[in-house]
Parts: sequence; C-alpha cells; structure tokens
Amino acid sequence: MEKRLLIALALAAIVIIVSQKIFPSVPAPSNLAMDSLGTVVTNDSEHNSSFFDSTVASGSNTPSTQLTRSRMVDTAETRSETLTVAMPKATYHFTSVGAAPLDVVLNDYHVMPKASNQKVNLGRPHIPLLTYALLKGKDTLQLSRTAFSTDSTPVSGKPAIAFSADVQSTRVKIAYVFTNDGYLANVHGTIKGADSTAVLLLRLNRGLPFVEADSVDDLHSLAYVAKPLHEDAHSIPFAKLDSLAPSIERDSLAWVASKNKYFLLALIPTRPGKPFSAAVFTRGLHEPKAVSSADALILQPLTQSGEFAFDMYSGPQEWRRLHQMGNNLEHVNPYGSFLRPVVQPFATIVMQVVLWIHDRLKINYGWVLIIFGITIRILLWPLNQGAMRNSLKLQRIQPQLQEIQKKYKSNPEKLQTEMSKLYRDHGMSPFTPLAGCLPMLIPMPVLFALYFVFQNTIEFRGVSFLWLPDLSQRDPFFILPALMGISMYVLSWISLRSGPPNPQAKTMAYIFPVMMVVFFWRLASGLNLYYAVQNLATLPQQWLIARERAKLAVTPTSG
Repeated sequence: MEKRLLIALALAAIVIIVSQKIFPSVPAPSNLAMDSLGTVVTNDSEHNSSFFDSTVASGSNTPSTQLTRSRMVDTAETRSETLTVAMPKATYHFTSVGAAPLDVVLNDYHVMPKASNQKVNLGRPHIPLLTYALLKGKDTLQLSRTAFSTDSTPVSGKPAIAFSADVQSTRVKIAYVFTNDGYLANVHGTIKGADSTAVLLLRLNRGLPFVEADSVDDLHSLAYVAKPLHEDAHSIPFAKLDSLAPSIERDSLAWVASKNKYFLLALIPTRPGKPFSAAVFTRGLHEPKAVSSADALILQPLTQSGEFAFDMYSGPQEWRRLHQMGNNLEHVNPYGSFLRPVVQPFATIVMQVVLWIHDRLKINYGWVLIIFGITIRILLWPLNQGAMRNSLKLQRIQPQLQEIQKKYKSNPEKLQTEMSKLYRDHGMSPFTPLAGCLPMLIPMPVLFALYFVFQNTIEFRGVSFLWLPDLSQRDPFFILPALMGISMYVLSWISLRSGPPNPQAKTMAYIFPVMMVVFFWRLASGLNLYYAVQNLATLPQQWLIARERAKLAVTPTSG
C-alpha cells in the first residue's frame, strides 16, 4: 500500500509541474507593502501644503495620507469639497459636507470580468457610504447637511483626517485614523454640548454595488449582517426586507455589516464608545421583487463626555483578516441556515486546511482542491473497507434475520435477544448497519461546507486553473459537471456488478448522476473540481472493494 501511495504522490507531483508549465496561472495583482508610505497633497489648502512639504523634506518614515481636494461647490446652504485619502490598499473619497466617506476604492481588486479593468468601488454614485445624525431629545441634527473644516495632521504617527464644525451650539469633531494597509479606519468623535441621553445615528446607505460577472448571484448575496453581543451573527438579506415593516435589532450589537458576495463594509463599536444599542434595516422604496438596495440605521449612545467610537472596515472578505479582527467578524457569512451548527465548524476547518495547503506548497488553488479531495478519500479508506465487510455480512445473514423476525414477531423481547445473538455469532453488533453508512455520511458535512465556502471565499475569486478562467464561477465548457456525472455512474456500475441484483439500486444508478449534474451545472467550478476528483479518487477504491467483496462472497463467514 505504501509503495503504491508513494508512486501515486510522485506521479501527482510530476503532473502538477508539467501542467503549470503548460497552463501558466494568471499572475495575481501585486500587493503593496504594509508599510508603504502615502503622501499629503493639497491644491488649495495652505496648512495642509505646509505639512506635506515638511513631511517629504524630512524624509519621515511615518505613514501618512495622500489628501487631494477637489474644486469646491457652492450651494445655497453649504460649501462642499471632496477629499481623497490614498492608502496602499484602499483609496477613500470624503465629503466635507457631512464629514462622511463617499466611497472606497480597493486598489488590489477589479470588477469582474477581468477585462473590465475597473477597480472595485464599494460606493454607489452620488450616495455617501455613511452619514451621521444626532438625536437630542425630540430634535434630530442632520450632520449630513453641515459643512465641516478639515485637518490632516497624523494621530500617533498614523495617517488621519479630522473634521470639525459647530451645529446649533454643539461642537462636533469626527476623526478617521487609518491603518497602514488602509482597509481599516478607526473613527472617533466628540460632541460637546450634548447630554448623556443623546444618541448618534449612523446610516449605511443603499448597500454595496454589483462588482461580479454574475450580477444575479451578486444580487442574491446583498445583505446586512448583525452580531448581537451574546448571540451568533445573522444575515438580513435585502430580498427579505420590507419598505413598510422594517427589520429591527433591539439587542446590543458587537458589529453591523453591509455585504455583497465578496466585499464588506463593517462598523464595529470600540472604546471609549459604547456598543451599538439597536439597528433598523429598511428596504428601498419602489424596489422590484429583486431588491438591489436597502438602508441600515444604527444607534450608538454617546458617553458621559459626549464621545463615540467605532472601527470601519472596508475591504475583502478574507477569512484570516476578518478572523484576526476578532468579534467573530469572520462569521459575516452565516453558513448553512438551519444546518449552521454542523456546517459552520466544518466550514472553518475547511478554510484553515485549504489556506494552509496553499501557503505551504505555494501552488494554485485548483491543485489545492485536488490534493484536499484525494486526501479525504485516503483518510476514508479504512472506513470504506470496514463498511464493505459489514455490508457483505449483513447480506449473508439476511435469510436468518428474516426467519427470526417471522418466528418471533409476536414476542419482541425474544426477537431482540435472538437478533443480538445472531449478530454476535457473526462478529457484528446491532449497530453494524449504521456503521456501514458512516463512510457515506462523513464526507457530506465537508461537501456542504465547501458549497457554502465557495459562495463567499474571495481567495478563489478570479483564480484561473487549466481551462477554467475563474474557480469561483461555473465551468464555461461544463466539462467538470459532465465528468462528475460520468464518474458517479461508473462508481454505481462497479458496485452493482459485485453485489446481488437490486432493481431499485439499478434505477438510482441512472437517476442520481443525472440529478447531481443538473444541481452542479451552474455552481462554482472549484466545487465541481473537488467533487469530480473525489469520484475519480474513489474509482480504484471501489474496484478493489468489489474484488474483495467477490472473494468474501465465496468464503464462509467466521462466526
């Protein structure tokens, strides 16, 4: 067995090397270093220009923002300008009216298909990502209509931009401090003149835009996600919202997020601020059945000193990055619906294993899935062997079981005793039939987990493999679904040849492969690849099992 395994691994390594030469992978976009420097540029602000000049002249290694002001726009009420903050991985556009982010451009990700050559933008045109209001008793101050002054002085050596304004005898300050990569901004604000009952209202507007090749799939992924402090995160899909009956979360919340298929805008309350006290989710007005926009209103009470604080994450749904941020943010995609208690742990394990294999071997994710599928089958080999022997023993004692059931059908106690004795005489137990099903049941949680993981795993997005342009999208030639169906039929055919005649099993041998092909026809090619490899890896096992079953069928069973 060890010799065959070593030969198989050697052949697999040769195939991997040769195929990578024949089918070179499309290079991934280069990531800027985490400590890449920004610059501060101002076209019409004297104090910011002086800061930029001093920073560049001194050759400081302190990260800083690149701040660019656009031409001011005068209106009857306000005087607005757009400010650009450029970081290594993300570029923010802020408006001075409302002190809010207009959008966030992700520098390392492009709108699909790749040919579009357009970077992913988490904002919608002419709609701020986030707006503020202040609830003071019965009054509501709409900060989104207030013109703020700006300052780009770094905070603790980190790039930052601060806004300040006076609103009806209330002094409002809002500061954004950016991490080195730019996906995360620490937001801190103070409101002087507001009492301890005042509440900050944060509004996430419309949700994230479509950026995937399959817009229908992206539409179905649009959702808000809320994480109560002492409960699991749960999703509120746009399609399930009602414009007249909002969905309300009244518990204290650890975070609230807006998501599409692969990207995320999350607000996470931090100290010295208080947890979010509630959230209200509303469907957009006049939306058709396919809901493409919705609003979220989040409430954060002010502290005694009038402070609020939260982190704003704007970036990809990278499992490791979200996991490192804590608060179970990696569960922003609650997998499995009612099967979640079973699927979610397996999904976490699958992600960790797949990422570990990719990091260790430095190979394409397609090969990672192939290795993962083969490994699962090798691990299940002893269970398959045991299940085969138990199945054969059960078939051979079926006549005796039927005789006992007929003889003692009116005496349940005697029936149970005689059946237990028959099982014991043939080296089995009453649980042997269940044990025979175990090898079929064990791969199912992994398959379910992979199904859900592939829905939102950004690591597979845009990854080409052999003839597949994108592992997260369907096979354009439908080769893998067809291969999967054929391999399933061959597995059934081998099993039927070595077993006793069974008309029902013969019928299922034709129907089940067709059903699975129809189900997998438009699913992610990576999932099809994994399942097809599972079937192909099972073929030699099934053949060997059939041979052993044929030998055991003519050998008396030891009792």
